[in-house]
Parts: sequence; structure tokens; C-alpha cells
Amino acid sequence: MTVRKLIMVEVPITIACGNYDRTSAIRDGRIKVEGCAVTYLPMYPEEIFHRAFKFQEFDVSEISFSSYIRTVAAGTAAYIGIPAFVSRIFRHSGIYVRKGAGIDKPEDLRGKRVGVPEYQITAVVWMRGLMQHEYGVPPSDIHWRSGGQEQAGRHERTPLKPIKGVDLKPIDDDQTLVGMLKDGELDALFTARAPSSFLKGEPHIARLFPNTRQAEQAYYKKTKLFPIMHLVGIRKPLAEKYPWLATSVYKAFCEAKALAMVDLRDVNALMVTLPWLEAETHETSAIMGEDFWKYGIAENLPEIDALTQYIHEQGLADRKVKVEELFHPSTFEISKV
Repeated sequence: MTVRKLIMVEVPITIACGNYDRTSAIRDGRIKVEGCAVTYLPMYPEEIFHRAFKFQEFDVSEISFSSYIRTVAAGTAAYIGIPAFVSRIFRHSGIYVRKGAGIDKPEDLRGKRVGVPEYQITAVVWMRGLMQHEYGVPPSDIHWRSGGQEQAGRHERTPLKPIKGVDLKPIDDDQTLVGMLKDGELDALFTARAPSSFLKGEPHIARLFPNTRQAEQAYYKKTKLFPIMHLVGIRKPLAEKYPWLATSVYKAFCEAKALAMVDLRDVNALMVTLPWLEAETHETSAIMGEDFWKYGIAENLPEIDALTQYIHEQGLADRKVKVEELFHPSTFEISKV
């Protein structure tokens, strides 16, 4: 009598994602991706995005939400999204102004020269949306200059068509945004990364919103929007070959985030290097609810709708992308795990 053994072969996948508390359980193996043998590659987002969008190097990848929406609108998307929003942040803190430029409030940005590392990055899309919808300052009221923030020679990740009514020009290849702000050639910066001049406390630079925490909390209470920066994508050929993969990956990211939320409330031994971590967590929960870092499509429809609208109205896509185009079909059925 022949006895046959059932051999379970796990699908090998690479996951490229930031080194976040909400993903650490996947990275260290506490949470498994069902049916998969995972190689987790922790990297900074800029490197991940370049390699994912240009070469599709990773099976599962953290991806820029704005860049992804643009590829979907253009019909060139190499990845299909799952609604694990691994990076999100309020962006009031990313608007810096040159002291003496006459910018004391958002409305003062009209007619000013504003530098951006790239016009299309998600953080800057949200900032322009904030200016237009909360303060009545559309992108056409500002003179935009794009290029390297700290190092010269940076260009747009993907080419942009001319945008009607918008003054957008690249800076020279030997210039930097930080240097131009200091020299008075720019009046403000919209950026995801704090400029080195601000971190050094140089006297010519300040935030437009000095009390960013207060401004961002007021924005959330008014709009209920917690801006999404990045999501997770799966290479389309892999998702098509293994129809169960999107669900397995999404479940793993949800479970890993749930563990991170538990750690925030553990007062036995603090998991994060912040002495008043518990108080901070409770204050955030009081404003934004217990699950203040939500995954899922239905749970984040206001943010998804806002970002797709901003990208279209800012001239970065020829049409407003529908939510059904952005995410794997199976993830619509399991928004809650």
C-alpha cells in the first residue's frame, strides 16, 4: 500500500515596506502571511517607490498613494492595492515659510513662490488640497518651483504634462530648495521631510502653522480626514496567479497593526521611546476613536475620495479614479478582519 504525503508548498514573496511598529510583527515573523514564505525588506519609502514603480522589483510593496492613483488613471498600474494604509500623517507641519516674506496665514501664500521636491508627491497633494478647500487658495494662485530639497538634481518621479493655469517650473540643476529659501529666491516650502535649515534652528525659516498639533486637531474635528500617504500593492501578475493572495496579505497587515495598537497601551514596559505614551494614546483616542489608524475601504472612503478628487482637480490625472479601480476585489468584502 502506497502512502502519499500531502506537501504544502508556500509561495515565496518579497515584501518591501518601512520599518514601522504596525508592520514589525510581519517583519519578525510573529504574524504569518497565510500560504507564503516572506522575505521582508525594510527600506525608506523613496527607495521603495523608485524600485517598485520603475522596475516592479517587489511582490508586495508599500507604494505612494498619489503615484498609484495616477498609474490607475493612466491604465499603467503594475500593482493592485489593498487597503492597508501603512503611512498616514497630518500635513500642516510640512508647510515652511521664510520669515520676512509676508506670510502669516495661509491666504498670504497667494502670489508667492513655493518650492516642492516634486509636484506630484502625496504629501504635497494633500497640502494643496488643504490650502484650496480650507483656505480658498487654489494651486493657480501660487508660483510652484520643483527640485531637490537638500541635494541638487531631483526631478519628478514620472513626467508631468503641462497643467492648465498652473505656473510650475523646475529649479536649476545646481540649486536646492533649502538654499533658495535661505537666499530669498523662494517664499515657502511644501515638503514631507523637515528641511535641514529648520532642524538646525536657522532664523530665516518657520512653520506656517506654529502650533501644528492644535491646527491638525482642529482640521480633523472639522473634516474627519486623517490623510493617507501610502498603501500596500501586490504585483498584478502574482495577484492573478494566486487569487487568495490579496486576502492573505491584507489579513497579515491588519493583524500586525492590531498588535501595534495593543503595544501602545502597554504600561508594564513601554514599547515606544516616549515617556507619556499611554497619555498620548488616550488623548488621540478621545479625539479620533479607539481605532485611530484605520485600515479598510469603507472605513477610509472620505480620505480616498478626497485624495482622488485632489489629484484630478490639481491636474495630475485626466479623470477622477473610482474606488473600485484601486483595490483588489476581495478586500471590499473583508474590510473588517
